[in-house]
Amino acid sequence: MARKPGKKDLTERQGHLLKVLVERYIEDGQPVGSRRLSEESGLKLSPATIRNVMADLEKLGYLHSPHTSAGRMPTGQAYRMFVDTLVKFNPPEPEEIDSLRRKLEEGAEGSGGKALVRSASSLLSGITHLAGVVTVPRRNHSNLRQIEFLPLSGNRVLSILVVNNREVQNRVLTLDRAYTESELRSAANYLNEQFAGRDIAQVREQLLDDLQRARDSMHNMMSSALTLGRQLFDRKEQQEDFVLAGETNLMDFAELSDVEKLRRLFEAFAEKRDFLHLLDHTLSGEGVQIFIGEESGYDLLDACSVVTSPYTIDDEVVGMLGVIGPTRMAYQRVIPIVDITAKLLGRALNSRS
Repeated sequence: MARKPGKKDLTERQGHLLKVLVERYIEDGQPVGSRRLSEESGLKLSPATIRNVMADLEKLGYLHSPHTSAGRMPTGQAYRMFVDTLVKFNPPEPEEIDSLRRKLEEGAEGSGGKALVRSASSLLSGITHLAGVVTVPRRNHSNLRQIEFLPLSGNRVLSILVVNNREVQNRVLTLDRAYTESELRSAANYLNEQFAGRDIAQVREQLLDDLQRARDSMHNMMSSALTLGRQLFDRKEQQEDFVLAGETNLMDFAELSDVEKLRRLFEAFAEKRDFLHLLDHTLSGEGVQIFIGEESGYDLLDACSVVTSPYTIDDEVVGMLGVIGPTRMAYQRVIPIVDITAKLLGRALNSRS
C-alpha cells in the first residue's frame, strides 16, 4: 500500500502533525484546534506556527473545518495518507492471537465451515465494535464425494453433502411432495453412482441437461433423484453470499447517525447484490485492502471505510472477511485484527477440509 511520491508529499513536520491530528480525531471525533495540537505534538512549536501548518494542510486537501472558528478534521485524503505512510500498527500480542483462535473455534464447536464463517463475523464485530462481514467460502473447484438424504417433517428433506476431502454441508430442502426414506435412499445411491468424484459445477449443469432431455421418458426413481439433485445444487439454494454481524454498532457513531442514511445502508446489506460486488472485487487483491469513503464507489459508503482481507483453503483464495465502520476508525488496531483473523479462519477451515 505504499504511496507513490507526488507533488502532495508532505514535509516531516506536516506529516507528524497530520498523524497526531488524525489520531486525536479518531479518538474522540472532535475537531482538533491548533492549541491542542501544539500541546500533544511533542514539537516545540507555537500555536501560530501550528495554525500555519494546518492552513497548508487544508490547502493540500488533507484537512477541513466544519466552522470558521472551529478546529480541523481529517478528509478522506488524510485518512489515506495516514493508512499508507503515517500509521504505526498495533498488532495483537501472541496471547491475544491464541485467544482469537480459541474464540473462533469455540463459536463453531462441532459445526462445519459456515459456522466458522458466522463465528468469524461475530468475532470481528465484537472485537472492533464495528460491523463484521465474511463471505461464504466459494472454491473454483469443489468435487462431490457423497450425498445423503434424510426425511424431515412435512415436505422437507435434510441433505448431507460431502465435498472435496472432508467438508460437510447440510442443507434443508423444501419439496413439492413428501418422499419416503426408501425413495431418498435410492435417489442418493443414484446420484452418488452418477456424479461422485466430479466437479460440482459440472454436476449442476449435467443435472439440468438430464432433466430437460429425459423428463418424459425417465422412470420414477430417476425422476426423484434428478429432482432432488437439481434443488440441492441450485445456485439459489447454495447462495448465502456473506454473513454480516454487528451492523447496529454503526448507530453508535455520530457521523453515521442520520436515520435515512442508515436505513438505506441496512437495506443495501439486506439486498446484498451491490455490496457483494464490492466484496468480490477484493478477492483479486493481495493482503489487506482498505476502501476509505468514496474509494468504494458506492454513495452509501461515502462516510464509511471498509477493511478487508482474503482467506484461503489449500492455498486457494475462497473468500474474504473484513469490517465496515466510519472513516473515523482505529486503523492502527483494526487492520492487524482483520489480517490475523483472515489467517486464523483459513487455518481453521483447512483443518476441517
